[in-house]
Amino acid sequence: MKTISACVEELLVSQPFLEEALSRNIINYSALAEELVTPISEMLKKPVKTGAIMMALRRYNPPTDLGNSPRLKRVIKNLGDITVRSNLSDFTFQNSNTLINSHSKILEHLNTNNNIFYAFTRGILESTIIISSSQKAYVLEHFKNEKQLGVKEQLSAISISLPKGNSKITGLYYQIFKRLAWEGISLYEVVSTTNEFTVLVEDELVDKAFSVIKRLKS
Repeated sequence: MKTISACVEELLVSQPFLEEALSRNIINYSALAEELVTPISEMLKKPVKTGAIMMALRRYNPPTDLGNSPRLKRVIKNLGDITVRSNLSDFTFQNSNTLINSHSKILEHLNTNNNIFYAFTRGILESTIIISSSQKAYVLEHFKNEKQLGVKEQLSAISISLPKGNSKITGLYYQIFKRLAWEGISLYEVVSTTNEFTVLVEDELVDKAFSVIKRLKS
């Protein structure tokens, strides 16, 4: 049988911003308990009292490294170079038996031009190509026999060099996403490699997004 404590934990885990505020003791327990009365009552299918919820909130133990880990703070402070590339286009195609052949033609073309920004991601059902907009006609020509699912232009990429061992740091990506979300910056695409992380945003948001990411290091 579900308990009030279990309901409180489920609601907090689903709202990490709220969970972090609670872990930093910057939230009013009484006000939060009042807010949670209705959802918890619905989850338990019976009325619950504010006092019982407050008790569960005070007993809740949030993750200890939700942003306060010294190791996490050290890694964020030591983030590497931040690179911005503008005038990008994002193409999405449905996966097919011939898609790789079309993609190989793009790779051959890129071998002769190192100044072109390019990223390729293959999912289960679809694949995405992010490339300098100057190459739009070239992409459309070599993918003309593929099913195009979408295209988005006027995009910019912000790439961040990550320190080695970043994959062992809990909450690193969360901290980046959190800061961007708090500033109301929506991400159009995310691409990552072992030691590099790239976010794709609309051109009008790139200055704001760059400023947010740069402030991460301070």
